[in-house]
Amino acid sequence: MNIKQQNSIKSVVFIAALFPVFRLIFAVFTDNLGANPIEFITRNTGDWTLYFLCITLSVTPVRRMMQWPWLLKWRRMLGLYVFFYALLHFITFLWFDHFFDIDEMLKDIIKRPFILVGFSAFILLIPLVLTSTNKMIKRLGGKRWQWLHRLVYVIAPLGILHYVWMKAGKHNFTQPVIWGSIVAVLLLLRIVWAVQKNRAGKMAAG
Repeated sequence: MNIKQQNSIKSVVFIAALFPVFRLIFAVFTDNLGANPIEFITRNTGDWTLYFLCITLSVTPVRRMMQWPWLLKWRRMLGLYVFFYALLHFITFLWFDHFFDIDEMLKDIIKRPFILVGFSAFILLIPLVLTSTNKMIKRLGGKRWQWLHRLVYVIAPLGILHYVWMKAGKHNFTQPVIWGSIVAVLLLLRIVWAVQKNRAGKMAAG
């Protein structure tokens, strides 16, 4: 696949990734948010945060298994979409649930553990976004940048825990088990490959 084709597909993916937002806006203007609009928006933005997290984590496995090195160029864009939907999820919580009352929001975060877990994952996403530019990668240096972006190994489990805890209150365990298993497999693959790469490097050096 040539560069022009890669860029064309990437543009299509970029636009397609915005479809959930367009769909949500359409639902707002057509009064199609159900009996509880706040819950609908909160659930929708939260679900898409999780979906894009899984899609982003799957880039490396798919790239390695399919031998598509160009796919790596998409990972940053998809990672930014994780933050984008997480930000919409947080704004929904701050705006519609608390009307920008920071004190009440913080009290709610402390009071309800599943919100604290989700908020922690959101905060940890911020340094990854701020260091996602080529300029910041050069400034930090390859190794330091890689170590910082290993926060994903903390963010992903926190995101799943937030999702599981929230669904558990509604006695819905099927979806949390499915998504938790997917994230666990994707993270495990990354860890196994990282260990193999480290061993190969030591053998080559020795």
